[in-house]
Amino acid sequence: MTDNTNPLRKYFRQPSIHLRLPSGGKFYPPGTLDLPPNGEIPILPMTAVDEITTRTPDALFNGSAVVDIMHSCVPNIGDPWSIPAVDFNALLAAVRLASYGHEMEVSTTCPKCGTVHPVTVDLRYVLDQIHMPDYDTPTQIGDLAVYFTPMTYRQLNEINRVQYEDQKIMQIVNNSETSEQEKIEKLGDAFRRLTKLTIHSLAASIGAVKTANSMVTDVAHIEEFLINAPKAVFDHIRDHAIKLRSATELTPISIQCDNCQHEYKQEFTLDMTNFFATAS
Repeated sequence: MTDNTNPLRKYFRQPSIHLRLPSGGKFYPPGTLDLPPNGEIPILPMTAVDEITTRTPDALFNGSAVVDIMHSCVPNIGDPWSIPAVDFNALLAAVRLASYGHEMEVSTTCPKCGTVHPVTVDLRYVLDQIHMPDYDTPTQIGDLAVYFTPMTYRQLNEINRVQYEDQKIMQIVNNSETSEQEKIEKLGDAFRRLTKLTIHSLAASIGAVKTANSMVTDVAHIEEFLINAPKAVFDHIRDHAIKLRSATELTPISIQCDNCQHEYKQEFTLDMTNFFATAS
């Protein structure tokens, strides 16, 4: 029998780091995550093909490029679309770290004098700052107990895509020579879509609503409840969801301007459309 094993196999890429997921492996649909006994999943560096993928704007915009990179570099996750939001930033940082090292240069502009500064961020520090908020404890509203769950990458990508498209529409309308009536109608349509998106994204953040007699998990029923709930109840649920999302946000970078010595905070986000494009 002929041995077809590639003699170059030992030179294939190997895991550069191992990542302990902030979620601990929770919230993944059955069969989509192969979690090792030690709770740490291997992260492979990107290949040349992966890097080419990051240069495709349309693929980055619709999320397919990021999913392809996760398939390639995080083989223990079978369905990257189902990655919970609490893990996604950590995985993105881990792939970048495994591929290009722990330093990432970002650009920041002094709000006082306008000087542009290159700032080096240590991705190891970024990973240490990512923690999972408390999704086990519900928020109580009278006899209702609302349980929350992180959105998936698919849900986040769809929301971001719709928001981006509506922003572009509003910019075009404001800069166009259409009549005021047409502008009002188009802006009204965009506002209604944004309102619907807000309800949809909030419903996606809710895992269940417990009443005195039942546990409601049907998304359509939860959306209907949010549409018809009193404003005080809606605001309570929305504010709690925002609080949970805020707990996963990265710590701003402290900057002192070299030119005017002004000290300020620079927000740092792992924007998927430029996160890998800044590598060299």
